Amino acid sequence: MVLPSSNTRATSSMAYPVSLSSLHHHPNNHHAFFLPSKTNHDNTHKPIESSRISRRSLIFLPVLPSLLYASSSPALDDTNIPSTSAIDTTITDRIFMDFSVCPSYFRSDRTLGAELATCPDSEPLGRVIFGLYGRLLPLTTANFKAACTSAAYRGTLVHKLLQGQFFVAGRQGPRRDRGEVQPPTGLVRNAETIDPKAFELKHARPGTLSLCLGQNDDDDDIKLNPNYHNVEFLVTTGPGPCPELDGQNIVFGTVLEGMDVITSIATIPTYKPAERIRFFNDFAQLIGDERAQTARALWDRPLKTVYISDCGELKVTKPSLSPPSLP
Repeated sequence: MVLPSSNTRATSSMAYPVSLSSLHHHPNNHHAFFLPSKTNHDNTHKPIESSRISRRSLIFLPVLPSLLYASSSPALDDTNIPSTSAIDTTITDRIFMDFSVCPSYFRSDRTLGAELATCPDSEPLGRVIFGLYGRLLPLTTANFKAACTSAAYRGTLVHKLLQGQFFVAGRQGPRRDRGEVQPPTGLVRNAETIDPKAFELKHARPGTLSLCLGQNDDDDDIKLNPNYHNVEFLVTTGPGPCPELDGQNIVFGTVLEGMDVITSIATIPTYKPAERIRFFNDFAQLIGDERAQTARALWDRPLKTVYISDCGELKVTKPSLSPPSLP
């Protein structure tokens, strides 16, 4: 038998395209030489198909089990992702706070040492009602409620406002004329501040009430007191969420009524230091000058004296379920 020349084989391979399903092993060649099968015109017999697996198919065989495992892996199942819907956000207590503005706070004829609660020309902004998650965070809720019912927050200054994010009130200190808070006696030691489960709720919407930990402005000497109780809180103002607060502060309530009051506070202009002042303050803090922290406390302070003119508890006859959806 005379084999065709190389030119003939090249021509025949172009005339008969070779596929994996149509190749068969030549019986007279032990070097696994493949020839194209002839076309079956009379349909009297089927072409001989090879039972061999191509080398290219062998490459993908080890990959198939990992692909099958990944497609059925429980880690990709959405049902195993934890959801905040399982967290008990039942509102067990309702607290009200009346916010006002004192125009005469910086006037020279103001009575020296007079508390903000006795402002003679107070301009009311409105009342805000907070719902507290007493079942989820009983210790944080109990301390906040005790501070409100004992009028410790009355005359407290809103000392920090980040427009479009949140405002902070309840800075601790002995100067009531400066709007600082003196916590009442009988507060419980809040072990929830070191409990990871207490930080599960997120600052996902406007009107979120949170215990201020990461953004706390209390002086270091006050924090080092063995009887220190953190009573500083923040309220998100919107319009969007504040993910930078998550994991640093404890969400323990929400605004039920008076979101328009929160919005009006958020529109008050604040003190913004110049770039040169920021530079010198950073340098002073670097060299350990204590005056840098005192000066920094004035940053983002509202240019109007916003304070809590009254506060207290509204009795709840029956605990309600999750808070209503807010805009």
